[in-house]
Amino acid sequence: MPLTSAFATSVVTHHLALFTEDVARTRNPTEVLDALHNFASTFVPLSVLGAARMPVQASDWRSTRLGRDAFLHSSAPKGWWQEYAAMARHEYDTGVMMARSSLMAFTWTETMQMLEPIGIDRWPYEVSRKYGIRDTLTCSVGRRWIVAYWSRKPLIESVLTQPNRIILFAAASFAALRLEQLIAHDPHWRGKRPRVTPRELAVLRLTATGRQTEEIAHDLGLGEETVRSHLKKVQGKLGVRNRPQAVAEAIRQQLIP
Repeated sequence: MPLTSAFATSVVTHHLALFTEDVARTRNPTEVLDALHNFASTFVPLSVLGAARMPVQASDWRSTRLGRDAFLHSSAPKGWWQEYAAMARHEYDTGVMMARSSLMAFTWTETMQMLEPIGIDRWPYEVSRKYGIRDTLTCSVGRRWIVAYWSRKPLIESVLTQPNRIILFAAASFAALRLEQLIAHDPHWRGKRPRVTPRELAVLRLTATGRQTEEIAHDLGLGEETVRSHLKKVQGKLGVRNRPQAVAEAIRQQLIP
C-alpha cells in the first residue's frame, strides 16, 4: 500500500475512533446526529438527514413518528419530513425497502438505476428533489435502524469512494447503537394495524404456492371453512379484496417470503 494511502487510512481511522468516543458521551438524539454530521462532513461533502428505528414489521413503517422513532438533523430541509411522512402513509418507499432487505448502503442514484421506478413509485425521489435533496446514502443497521446522509449534488463514485462508504456506514452504525441506548422504546413496538396471526400467515404462505382450499386444509390439519375464515380475515387486515391481492400485499410487507 502506498505511503500516502496508508497515511490517509490511518487519519480516517483515528477520526473514527474519536467519533466513537464523542458519540458515547452524547445525551440525546440531537447530540448524536450532530456528532455524526460533524464527523461525516469532514470527509465527504454531505450532511446527516436523520435516523429512524424500523418497527418489527415493515408494514408498520407508516406508524413512525418524529421524536419517537424518527429523528432529523438540523440540516434537513424544512418541510421535507412533513411531506414525506404524509406520502408514506399511503405509498410505498422503494428506498426503505432496499435498505431493509440489503446488506449494503445504497444512494438514491443507485436505487433509481437498479429499480428504475416509474410513476407513483418515484415519489420519495421527487419529494426529496423538491426540497433540494439531490441524493442520499441510506444505511441499514441491524435491520432495525435506518441512518441517512444527504447531499445537494449527486454522490458520484469519485466523491463517495468505497473506503468513504465503509467509514460512513461504520459511523452510522455507532450512531444507531447510541440512539438505541438513549431512546425509551419498546423493542417489540408494532403499529396500530390489526395483527396477522401465525395461522393466517401459514394459510397465506400455502396460498402463495398455488394450493387450493382443500389442499391447504389437509396440509395444515384444519377444516376447509376454517381456512376460508382465515383468508377472509387476513384480507380485511391487509385491506385487499381477494386472495391474489392478499398474497401480493403480504409479500410486499415482507410478512411471507
